[in-house]
Amino acid sequence: MDPLVIKAPAKINLFLRIIGKRPDGYHDLHSLMCPVGLYDTLTLTFGQPEISVSCTHPDVPEDSTNLVVRAAAHFFNAAFAEPPAGDTGVQIDIQKQIPVGAGLGGGSSDAAAVLKALNGHWGAPLSTAELQRVGARIGADIPFFIRGGPAVAKGIGDRLEAFSDLFPYTAVLVYPNASVSTAWVYKNLNLRLTKDEKKLSNFHFDGRFFNIDKHLVNDLEPVTQRALPVISKIKGLLLANGAAGAMMSGSGSTVFGLFLDAEQADIAYQTLCSRSQNQAWTVIVANLLTN
Repeated sequence: MDPLVIKAPAKINLFLRIIGKRPDGYHDLHSLMCPVGLYDTLTLTFGQPEISVSCTHPDVPEDSTNLVVRAAAHFFNAAFAEPPAGDTGVQIDIQKQIPVGAGLGGGSSDAAAVLKALNGHWGAPLSTAELQRVGARIGADIPFFIRGGPAVAKGIGDRLEAFSDLFPYTAVLVYPNASVSTAWVYKNLNLRLTKDEKKLSNFHFDGRFFNIDKHLVNDLEPVTQRALPVISKIKGLLLANGAAGAMMSGSGSTVFGLFLDAEQADIAYQTLCSRSQNQAWTVIVANLLTN
């Protein structure tokens, strides 16, 4: 059997409010997420003696701690009372394009892509809802990637509702090649201040378009910015070069600027690439995947 090649997109959070901390240690959130046209490429080779992974990026683990390995193991446990003999091993090779530890969901997207690919390979023993439940046990963003398309996420990110009224912006993504632990960011989040800030902004979806001026909010950005002040500098550069809005994605440290047209985004990209030569930044242009 020929290897199966699949693509896994990145995502950005266009809105992210942290509602509170749950007894299980997770946080309830309210977020608008959208996939973007930046992809990891995964190659699945079936008929292997075990589940294994390799990756082109040195910071990605090549053992059972990798989310794609966990995803494959969870799939087989959920899909079959007794795994079929002879074909449950799979080699997963990951070619990274999504920066690692950047707030763009690369690991979760890779895991979701593997879950969908295995489900298709085995004749869809799990429904989409069942696949999302399997994914939620591995990572909070995985159900979003399984579902696909822009979505409002609630709970820990597993309660999803499609969001169709989104302009197809072009995004310029700037990763400063410095990361902050997501666990550290949440540990240092002041929920009391976050609740006070909620009074300053409402996020209504009923029949309304996403409004950059009102809704481009990320409760985690001030926390990460204290550790990485460069985030504020990048935002300023994006806005100065024509972005309609700019914000950090997820827990960071990638900052994105939203542009109304691709030409203006390309001009900003060229300018930031020139600036980044002395900063070791990674600058990427990617369209929002709104369909």
